[in-house]
Amino acid sequence: MASPPSPKRRRIDDDTNETAAKSPEKSSPVVVFAHGAGAPSSSDWMIRWKDMLGKALNAVEVVTFDYPYMSGGKKRAPPKAEKLVDFHADFVKQTVAKYPGHPLVLAGKSMGSRVSCMVACKEDIHASAIVCLGYPLKGINGAVRDETLLQLSIPIMFVQGSKDALCPLEKLEVTRKKMNCLSGLHVIDGGDHSFKIGKKQLQTTGSTQDQAEDLAVEAIAAFLLSSFGDR
Repeated sequence: MASPPSPKRRRIDDDTNETAAKSPEKSSPVVVFAHGAGAPSSSDWMIRWKDMLGKALNAVEVVTFDYPYMSGGKKRAPPKAEKLVDFHADFVKQTVAKYPGHPLVLAGKSMGSRVSCMVACKEDIHASAIVCLGYPLKGINGAVRDETLLQLSIPIMFVQGSKDALCPLEKLEVTRKKMNCLSGLHVIDGGDHSFKIGKKQLQTTGSTQDQAEDLAVEAIAAFLLSSFGDR
């Protein structure tokens, strides 16, 4: 783990900003960011991470949306992830049409990251990378859900809390070794499924929640910058 950054939110370094300014068509991605099962795109968590991703990635836009089951103000149980793929893919296509020439990054929180991976496997979706924030590797019955991950052919970055029961890190490492694509992992020490760190741990480490999340966003930006450079 790298040493904690300054308390203020840090931006991706100046060299990256200069590169993006010189070649916006090639270096400024459009990010389609999908919410998790229990909260819509308007949740505080989604708004905060949308802002962080946009700044760190120098994104031309970070676009969010709500799955149909979440729309209309009524909170309903989500359907199986597979049933959300077509709606998600259609939204991605609409977004790409608005931002031609920009790399497409599919990002998601929990369930939204899993559906993003399914969308990325579709032949008519041409994403450059995927960002998974709290990938739910373990299903309700405890089985490892790695089938979609093993089908991926584009770079994927995982950000996981070390205390996330839905994604035991040792199981994720086994899965990553079997994957055919480039993958990265940043672990938020002490973080739960939504990356929340307990007060005692923060006091012990002398860090803050913001600092931990800053490091995660910087890791995402570094991974994507490297991935885009290799393509």
